[in-house]
This record gives sequence, structure tokens and C-alpha cells, in this order.
Amino acid sequence: MKKYSASLMVVLMLTGCDKNEVGDISLGVFTTKDIKLNTLVDPIVTGVTCHVASIEADLSLSDPSDSSIACRQTGEITLAMINAIDKSKSGEVVFKKSKSIFFKTMKIRRIFDEESQTLMYVSYSTKETSGSFKHSLSTVPLWGTPAYKNLPKPSV
Repeated sequence: MKKYSASLMVVLMLTGCDKNEVGDISLGVFTTKDIKLNTLVDPIVTGVTCHVASIEADLSLSDPSDSSIACRQTGEITLAMINAIDKSKSGEVVFKKSKSIFFKTMKIRRIFDEESQTLMYVSYSTKETSGSFKHSLSTVPLWGTPAYKNLPKPSV
């Protein structure tokens, strides 16, 4: 029993050691759930920083699926960065975090909207909750950056 308690304490301490965590808001004295605020820099488009808020339950086997995301330009965005990203309609996963021992994951996917010259970042849960897949969207326009291309408008 003593080994089990020690192991549980080590696991609990390690779960609080997220290097990307910039905020931790308690939801009250009588709950083990907190709102965790994380900052994430896009690994390819390094001039974009996203902030994600999500609920984490310290003593639960599964965290709630709700999350919120806000992304902004925080540095230079170059044409070379945009040329290096996946431009398919499904984009690419730039971050993922386990939210359960039962295969639930929170993912952040970057999708490029070429027509509007905008990067879209979608935060979503991979497991259905209450009949819905929870998700949140944030956009970063390329207007005013060296990566912006003035594309011709399609003829109607």
C-alpha cells in the first residue's frame, strides 16, 4: 500500500510538470478539476502562438473534452514557412495531448485556406461526448506578413 501511495504521488507531481503550462485555475475547493492554460508555438510556422484552455481532472481516468483555442501572430511568418506546411484540405496535426487512458486525445490541426490567405487552427477531441465531438477554431490571417500572396480572384 505504501508503494502504491508513493507511485500515485509521483504520477500526480509529473502531471503538473507541463512545460507549456502558463496558467492553472482551480474550479473550487470541492473539485479536483482545473482549467489549464497552455501556450503552443507552431513547430513550422514559428511566428504563430496558440493558447489553449482545457479542463483537467487530477484524480480521474478521463478529462472532459471541452477546450478553447486562440492563435495569434507573435513573430515573423515567411513564405518559406507557408511553403513547408501541408496544404491538403485536412491539414496536419501540430499538437496532441492524451486526455484519457481510454484513447481520447485532444489534437490541434493546422489547415491553410489559400483563397483567404489564412491559417486555421482547430482544437478537437477524438472521442464523442454527449453526442458531439467538442472543437474550437482560431484563425491567423497572413495579410501584412512576407508570406501573403495577392492571389487573383476566381472569375464568376
